[in-house]
Amino acid sequence: MHRPPPEDFSLKETSPHLGGGKVTGDKLTSTYDLVEQMQYLYVRVVKAKDLPAKDVTGSCDPYVEVKLGNYKGTTPHFEKKANPEWNRVFAFSKDRMQASMLEVIVKDKDFVKDDFIGRVIFDLNEVPKRVPPDSPLAPQWYRLEDRKGDKVKGELMLAVWMGTQADEAFPEAWHSDAAAVSGHDGLANMRSKVYLSPKLWYLRVNVIEAQDLQPSDRGRYPEVFVKAILGNQALRTRISQVKSINPMWNEDLMFVAAEPFEESLILSVEDRVGNNKDEVLGRCAIPLQYVEKRFDHKILNSRWFNLEKHVVVDGEQKKKETKFASRIHLRICLEGGYHVLDESTHYSSDLRPTEKRLWKPTIGVLELGILNAQGLLPMKTKDGRGTTDAYCVAKYGQKWIRTRTIIDSSTPKWNEQYTWEVFDPCTVITIGVFDNCHLHGGDKAGVGTKDSRIGKVRIRLSTLETDRVYTHSYPLLVLHPTGVKKMGEIHLAIRFTCSSLLNMMHMYSQPLLPKMHYLHPLTVNQLDSLRHQATQIVSMRLSRAEPPLRKEVVEYMLDVGSHMWSMRRSKANFFRIMGVLSGIIAVGKWFDQICNWKNPITTVLIHILFFILVMYPELILPTIFLYLFLIGVWYFRWRPRHPPHMDTRLSHADSAHPDELDEEFDTFPTSRPTDIVRMRYDRLRSIAGRIQTVVGDLATQGERLQSLLSWRDPRATALFVLFCLVAAIVLYVTPFQVVALLTGFYVLRHPRFRHKLPSVPLNFFRRLPARTDCML
Repeated sequence: MHRPPPEDFSLKETSPHLGGGKVTGDKLTSTYDLVEQMQYLYVRVVKAKDLPAKDVTGSCDPYVEVKLGNYKGTTPHFEKKANPEWNRVFAFSKDRMQASMLEVIVKDKDFVKDDFIGRVIFDLNEVPKRVPPDSPLAPQWYRLEDRKGDKVKGELMLAVWMGTQADEAFPEAWHSDAAAVSGHDGLANMRSKVYLSPKLWYLRVNVIEAQDLQPSDRGRYPEVFVKAILGNQALRTRISQVKSINPMWNEDLMFVAAEPFEESLILSVEDRVGNNKDEVLGRCAIPLQYVEKRFDHKILNSRWFNLEKHVVVDGEQKKKETKFASRIHLRICLEGGYHVLDESTHYSSDLRPTEKRLWKPTIGVLELGILNAQGLLPMKTKDGRGTTDAYCVAKYGQKWIRTRTIIDSSTPKWNEQYTWEVFDPCTVITIGVFDNCHLHGGDKAGVGTKDSRIGKVRIRLSTLETDRVYTHSYPLLVLHPTGVKKMGEIHLAIRFTCSSLLNMMHMYSQPLLPKMHYLHPLTVNQLDSLRHQATQIVSMRLSRAEPPLRKEVVEYMLDVGSHMWSMRRSKANFFRIMGVLSGIIAVGKWFDQICNWKNPITTVLIHILFFILVMYPELILPTIFLYLFLIGVWYFRWRPRHPPHMDTRLSHADSAHPDELDEEFDTFPTSRPTDIVRMRYDRLRSIAGRIQTVVGDLATQGERLQSLLSWRDPRATALFVLFCLVAAIVLYVTPFQVVALLTGFYVLRHPRFRHKLPSVPLNFFRRLPARTDCML
């Protein structure tokens, strides 16, 4: 298999002219200071008055045509209206201007040929400039002229100015490069947009017991279970051990619910009367709007709910044969103290609990400038040639952003800047690039048409120095069945500004997730199932926005399917573990050499050092911490200067065998023809997927140990290095016997003096960066 040269996949530092000036790494303060300025000619068409009648009926169907060289934009027309009001903005890129005059023409819509009513002409050299935060330019009335320049009846209210993409009119303006896009849906699909993820809750349903059930066959012991349905989620309890008409379960069922609550929780009590045959003994519907919310681990009061044979669902009429059947005892609540995981915990962008009152204050601001892309490969064919209509999506926390689509360009320039509040530095922002396949005719572009993925970038905030502008060109890498492929490069500018250094340093000692995850932890199987349901809800809600953020885009950004079995990922995780263990192996080899007197001088020095430490045991720990401190200070010279990026060698993407890639891109369940092979193959992949996750977690822990002194996270390394220095001094002045006793008593302390929350060192360790966000 052909392998591209490694340098094609490297990260490249750049020096763009941001905000009109060259970046030197220091903080800039002007508006839109993380992107290059793009000049636009703006034309706001407000309204017209006293337009003359052109039709034989004595009426006028006016519209406005804004013309600049070969570019032409039009407003909608109004039926029989002499005083129309449009309030539309047109934006023409200065880079593509091929004329010195702007024409604004008022025309009358007709069946055969539109009639000319009048026009206003502007010399572009006399158009004023506007730079926010200046007030918007006030529109003025202009008298219409005929083609000879003589005044005619009718006036047009306009505002014409030169501005940049920082202008308030930019997001909603008609752009000159959209002239080839047809239809309202197509235009809507290319605009920039900010989205918010729905507010997600965990719904806990504690099924306690039921009473007075009425099975149809009273001569047998009922085998009763409870089935709960919320939207597309369905769960069931085990069959009750109490085989009577008063069964008991005391079992928790967990769901994901999203505001606004659109579906009710449907509970049905069923009796297993035979193989694959269940009899419904009663149902009840519980609207989530009336369910109690809790924010801590306090026990809520339980309630009895009546079970009915037929129940109203989503406004349907209640059937006449509805009658009381029995009742069920439940404890049901919406959990606000958990964080609903919709991303992998290794590169999560948000760790806050659902309930806003439990949020901690912000620690800073993340600013992202999406500048441009270079060398994008053609993603589709139009008129016999390859073309790409690229747009970017960035996700951090609950806020998603989508840039405008640049039509038919392999080097699109977006130059859009966005801002997020940061609550935790140990989070990751994801930026993806996609090809828009819904511009011509909107959803009619084709049944099942999906926006194609071009690539994505993940950047961990804790690896960024505060108040520094990082400008880099990131490779866009996508794994195909034929191998890894570079689809182009995306040029980003990013800055993490810290509002309180003390608060941010304090965050390193806090639990990574809200405390409910530790006081009442969910099982691994529950978390996997709930994460899958959360991603489905988020993708469904965002796909209903206008313009929609499509399902395939959301799933790619959230890494849906990343837990599936892959021989390539398993190899990569194995070699990550070997990379972590290589240091221990090297120390073992070195110690073996000492024992075997390979270097007599070194061995003699080790003997002397060992004798000193045995005679003076109080020097052992200070020596170790001082040694770690000196290593950390020494490594400071080689600390990483660039944010992490996708690493093909780490991911084993550039060396994967074609058969391994064929297995990775195989469907689940497999598409193999033989039923026995399919069953065995699927079982193997499921088991191996769990092993792969465990191996990856082990590698993550080892890499976090390495990052203590690597300066990958400068704040964490600085904290650890300072701690080592302080510990070296404190342990030097404290008698060793006292330290040993205190340590022993602390480790063996009574359970009454233990806390369920993780300790500060464990919290600090879990916040250290690993190389998971560099994995493909």
